[in-house]
Amino acid sequence: MTQNPRILLVDDDAAVREALAQTLELADMDAIVTGSFVAAKDHIARSFSGVILSDIRMPGRDGFHLLDHARAVDPELPVVLLTGEGDIPMAVRAMGEGAFAFLEKPCAPAELIEVLNRALDARAGVMALRAERRRAEEGDAAARLLFGVSDRAESLRAQVRAAGRSDAETLITTPPGGGVSKVAEAIHLCSPRLAAPFVKASAQGMTRADLDAALKRADGGSLFLDQIGALDADVQVHLLDRLESGSAPRVIAASQELLDEVGGRGGFLPDLFYRLAVMRVHIPALADRPEDIPELFRHYVAQAAEQSGQAVPDVPPGVIAALMARDWPGNARALMSEAMRFVLGVSDAPAPDAGLGLAEQMAQVERSLLAEALRRAGGQASAAASALKLPRKTLYDKLARYGLRPEDFR
Repeated sequence: MTQNPRILLVDDDAAVREALAQTLELADMDAIVTGSFVAAKDHIARSFSGVILSDIRMPGRDGFHLLDHARAVDPELPVVLLTGEGDIPMAVRAMGEGAFAFLEKPCAPAELIEVLNRALDARAGVMALRAERRRAEEGDAAARLLFGVSDRAESLRAQVRAAGRSDAETLITTPPGGGVSKVAEAIHLCSPRLAAPFVKASAQGMTRADLDAALKRADGGSLFLDQIGALDADVQVHLLDRLESGSAPRVIAASQELLDEVGGRGGFLPDLFYRLAVMRVHIPALADRPEDIPELFRHYVAQAAEQSGQAVPDVPPGVIAALMARDWPGNARALMSEAMRFVLGVSDAPAPDAGLGLAEQMAQVERSLLAEALRRAGGQASAAASALKLPRKTLYDKLARYGLRPEDFR
């Protein structure tokens, strides 16, 4: 049996609530009727498949507060706001802060239902896309383990999938703290060997006996050798012999060095380099993909909260803005450490201003991104606009809004 679409109805006026609920019922919509933000907020979740219909003017926490809360929980949850004031500036503010639509009370039932149906269609599309993504990610280790929304993050996932499917030896290059172990595991899980052992070992100080033992443990699966550039010359020869004989499992190696250059100087066996580098995967630095930091940081915060037995704290936009403005030479490892400090309450990240609404906090994020783009571009506005994928006029308009001058970054 198909469930009727659900509407979370929020209005402090009992007579208005009853009339609206009856209108929704006649349109075959299920109303969850509440009289305040406090009563409504427990129904607001990413899993909520319906939409919100709320009055703006309510005692205590009004419709704008509800809108801010809903967008913080799920920016793609439609909120339709109602007012009896006929206030155009209020309508502009509502739409600017992310309301799906704005209606003046009393509104014709047909108009209300038409707007709600559009909102429900939009929500159904979002939920279907998320379900499809979840189904895809359940069988896609690259999507499940490697986070980020940038083009570089997607390129990394594509490289991992290709390396996994090839089942060939793979060389991962990484900046310091790049999270190479997780990438190596994703390669293994994307390969035909996913059900076989995945063994991790450091090449630093490894002897022939150590290598043989590691290869035996990984029999039929994958052996991940970190810091491969530190492998002793004699052990390099032994590893090459094992690979050439076909008696070794699949080897995934990682290095912070450019091994082809090292090999050219005699520091690494060239034949072994070319054997290991059949497939190559490069982990991009966080400094080159700051747009990935929000998703990565929230993921690491959730992990840290689980490890420390604490509830997952909210991460305000102001904190995200400060994180995105940093260079992160320690990359993923440094961001993980910052997440743990944040969960434990000892982070250096600035405390959010409790007086700021969501729109003001998002403005802080945007200003930080603009300033960081200008800094990276050496104050060249055209280069910053290109990096942010903005038209130059749009960039200049935003710079003027936030009082930013390109020349201050040269």
